[in-house]
Amino acid sequence: MSFFNNVSQLFTKKKVSQLLGISLRKNSLSYCYIDDKDPAQKNIRCKQLDNTSSDYSKVFNNFSKKEQVKGHCSLVLSNDQYQIVQIVKPAVPEEEIISALKWQVKDLVPYSPDNMVVDYFYGPKLPDGSEKLYVVCAPLNELQILVSSINSDEITLESIIVEEFAFARLLPFSDDAQLMICQKPNEEVFILIVRQGRICFYRHLRGFAHLGDKNKAELTSEIIDNLSLEIQKSTDYFERQLKQPVIKAIKVILPVANEDFIISKLAENTHVSVGVLILPEGFENYRQMAGAIGATMPDKAELLNKTNPQNATSNDKGINYGE
Repeated sequence: MSFFNNVSQLFTKKKVSQLLGISLRKNSLSYCYIDDKDPAQKNIRCKQLDNTSSDYSKVFNNFSKKEQVKGHCSLVLSNDQYQIVQIVKPAVPEEEIISALKWQVKDLVPYSPDNMVVDYFYGPKLPDGSEKLYVVCAPLNELQILVSSINSDEITLESIIVEEFAFARLLPFSDDAQLMICQKPNEEVFILIVRQGRICFYRHLRGFAHLGDKNKAELTSEIIDNLSLEIQKSTDYFERQLKQPVIKAIKVILPVANEDFIISKLAENTHVSVGVLILPEGFENYRQMAGAIGATMPDKAELLNKTNPQNATSNDKGINYGE
């Protein structure tokens, strides 16, 4: 039995009028609350809360009453609460993959198989026809604490996802491959490549956590060139090594004051269209809380499969934390 349902089921199986997305960070969390019980007016509220320790149970104590929120909740883990590793797909039936993965990745992650929750999604099929899996691993005991802390009479935790999936859901659906430059405030930048709502590639960068502290001169001197180089490396690997479709657009969501300046300079260094990622209507002023917003958005790949079942592939799994 699944530990949590895929977040996409929340949006595709039933209409929910009160949605809560919570995105954890190292020393804070942000949440996005949507209440559209009244058809005439949708109530949207986004907020950041400080957390000086790693003990989120204190923050979630009486959370519904303190923040005046309720309904179905999706939680986005911070990137220090899980690991993603890539392995060759095990030669077992699809229904047995989950149980096999714990033992295949046990030497690659700092969690024991007895205290590990795993799930996976498919990477692009390689030129030789082989398949690799991105395996998402998290410690079970820490997730259990989060579940018990959040669940209440007013809040039902429906799903736990990782930040890569939360950000990917902010990107408009496209048949073309699109590259995303993403960041949570004061955290490292990561790159996603998404096509038809599916994550085809991801990569975390190092050395860009303090973009928001840099002025234009500091950004121009070296930082933007380094970021452009990392983008080019990712693009070359995706298109040339993996033999995937050419990336048609680059979308940027960096919660920093000089975001527009960075975008303009990145555009000078590439022949691909570079533009700001436009958030859904009503969320335009909450770019620093993109992870929480993404948690409230539907899984576009899942929606595509339900309307066009012939498009479904094994790569359509979301992150579904199950035992």
